[in-house]
Amino acid sequence: MPGGGSIELGRIAGIRVGVDPSWFLVLFLITWSLTGYYRSLFPGRETTAFLLACASALLFFASVLLHELGHAAVARRNGIGILGVELWLFGGIARFDRDAPRAGVEFRVAAAGPLVTALVAAACFGAGALLTAPREMLHATFFERAALGELPALLAYLAFINAALLVFNLLPAFPLDGGRILRSLVWGLTGNRERATRFAAGLGRLLGLALIAFGVARLASGSLIAGAWLLFIGYFLYRAARDEALRARIGEPFAGMTVADVMDDEPVAIPATATVEHAFEEFFLRYGWQWFPVVDTSGRLVGLVPRKAVDDVDFERRSSIRIEEVMAHARGDELEAISVPTDAPLERLFTSKALTRLGAVLAIDAQGYLRGVVTAEDLRRALRGLVAPALA
Repeated sequence: MPGGGSIELGRIAGIRVGVDPSWFLVLFLITWSLTGYYRSLFPGRETTAFLLACASALLFFASVLLHELGHAAVARRNGIGILGVELWLFGGIARFDRDAPRAGVEFRVAAAGPLVTALVAAACFGAGALLTAPREMLHATFFERAALGELPALLAYLAFINAALLVFNLLPAFPLDGGRILRSLVWGLTGNRERATRFAAGLGRLLGLALIAFGVARLASGSLIAGAWLLFIGYFLYRAARDEALRARIGEPFAGMTVADVMDDEPVAIPATATVEHAFEEFFLRYGWQWFPVVDTSGRLVGLVPRKAVDDVDFERRSSIRIEEVMAHARGDELEAISVPTDAPLERLFTSKALTRLGAVLAIDAQGYLRGVVTAEDLRRALRGLVAPALA
């Protein structure tokens, strides 16, 4: 999975959309491949082939983005928070702040993406059929790639690639959407989420091994690019399925737990109106920490101040400069990066960048008031107490 260091492109309906650096490599490879494809359809028209390839690659990833936004929209409607959507090496991924609480919710969220992809494929095919004829469009999409004109050719490619993506994604193997749908059905029948996850993840590992074997066979036959790609996909599916099965096993003990269950509910914070001198003497010297959260007069989190920001202020000026003048303000994305809601599931802490970067994450309530702090050691201690008995 992408490591979280994505480049933000913007927000759609409040949902962060980013791209992992690996996405640029795939964009280049798809554009390069499609340039040759369109060159065969329109010989002698190099510029046309290149522009069509660029448009096709970008529109393909736009359809992948719509797929993930379909997941995100249904998840949000069912009360699941959205951490963001990322495009990366193997397509896209929607990140949620918690797992689905019920099998029915899991089914709806998992099925939303394929439904969007099916609609995109149908829309592209229908638009192409209106420009040409249904029979010709069907032939150009799924059989011989005939040149029907620039726009119909582009629509035929998009219809085909989305149809192929739909079929692959619906394979009943975790972590594909088909595997998630299967998990929801088994979960609903058995009432046991962990057992359903193990079943779907087992099929995911089998599919991963099959793709790896197929990739080795293609490499042996001389198809280097196709073989390497199958190896990569197979390895990813195998690892993702294995990791999800393990996560389900160790996650059972803290199902239903929230950040509030492990946080220190007496956080030490510096008032924004305090002078730098007061902050240095009463906080940094007293506690020896490298940074502190900063709150306004009502107790809302407004930022954090590192030791370096205080040290950089001249001694003779420290009594006249307030902390709010030297602190790192936290608004929007910056606030999200250092804080977590108190009622967020405990699993949300596993993806917190603040725990890695700062060694702690700040817990705030719905109104933005600072209610607690969770250090990396707090989380490790809680996990040791919960996970060790589950793995014994």
